[in-house]
Amino acid sequence: MHTEAAKEVIYLDNNATTAVAPQVFEAMVPYLTEFYGNPSSAYSFGQRVRGSLEHARERVAALINADPKEIFFTSCGTEADNAAIASALQTTGKKHIVTTQVEHSAIMNQCEGLEKQGYGVTWLPVNSEGLLDLGELERAIRPDTAIVTIMWANNETGVIFPIEEIAKICKAKGVLFHTDAVQTPGKISIDVKAAGVDFLSLSGHKLHAPKGVGVLYVKRRTKFLPYLIGGGQERGKRGGTENVASIIGLGRAAELARETLIDEQTRVRALRDRFENTLLERLPYLYINGNREQRLPNTSNIAFDFVEAEAILMRLDMKGICASSGSACTTGSLDPSHVLSAMGLTPARARSCVRFSFSHYNTDKDIDYALDVIPPIIEQLRKMSPLGPDHPDNDKYDVAAAREREEKAMAETMAKINE
Repeated sequence: MHTEAAKEVIYLDNNATTAVAPQVFEAMVPYLTEFYGNPSSAYSFGQRVRGSLEHARERVAALINADPKEIFFTSCGTEADNAAIASALQTTGKKHIVTTQVEHSAIMNQCEGLEKQGYGVTWLPVNSEGLLDLGELERAIRPDTAIVTIMWANNETGVIFPIEEIAKICKAKGVLFHTDAVQTPGKISIDVKAAGVDFLSLSGHKLHAPKGVGVLYVKRRTKFLPYLIGGGQERGKRGGTENVASIIGLGRAAELARETLIDEQTRVRALRDRFENTLLERLPYLYINGNREQRLPNTSNIAFDFVEAEAILMRLDMKGICASSGSACTTGSLDPSHVLSAMGLTPARARSCVRFSFSHYNTDKDIDYALDVIPPIIEQLRKMSPLGPDHPDNDKYDVAAAREREEKAMAETMAKINE
């Protein structure tokens, strides 16, 4: 996508954040200038803002087929995630959580912290395609399980989990179910009534709204205790003066997400598939991570064997292309992706992976440029790599043996996961 501020940038990291849509910005401006009243104020100036805020709530509810009274605004997806889990533990009095090994850090770090406080956490594995064994999930639910929390779609690979089936299992077991759906709106359809979830988290900056605003859906008649305690905002479910302008923006973004859903599922998917298939044709030793069918239409996670992802990203940046090696929340970590490790990738292969994530603002021209730039970068880096198949001194290295060791290590890792 080319913006006025950065015409040279080809932005292919939309799972990290998205550009604020022009229509969203326009909707926000009056609430940063003219209509600046506090929506909790009794006078008409504040109540006019309250009316706009409630209209935004209706727009967000329509995006996921919820009742507006089931929508509560938060500061971000992380707060929504944390609030759902904390409430479940408090309202049930139980001390066990079921989640997966591939959740976003908002869930991972919270659950790890709860473990240190004496709570029990079952970390469900995934297979080599990033898919979950529902039988294993069902067996993991115990009498003392307070909540099951499983993301709707993975932020690194785009792999989609069967949320409706998971919800049915949880309902049959009498256990609350929360899903981190931050990556899904505008990419696939969300229907909370059909899905049967008790809690669902969203984040504005993943669907072309601003950063600093999120949503927690709480199913009607589900017991809920506030995570942030203050005034009576959000009907007593979340204290703190509402971030009005951003909420207005999120409401407009939710409306736009419904309008662009077909484009994301058709044209954007076609861009992604052309991108992947062309790279597979032009480059050897390249692998797509995650199930290629049960996947978001915009996400591509690619392993470029014999090359470090950070080196690829640096060179892409020099060419004006934005991509990432995984979640933006873990950027800078020297450890390989916990998602890819859980799928059985060895550390060497996991460190070679780059995530490209597209949006409806991307064009064929963007993809053409990326496809012109990426193969030469990979070829050049492989020549520089001591284990690269095209290194000028490769007679000093047993490349075939190195590749065989990598594949053997991967097979051993997967065998341990499947035990």
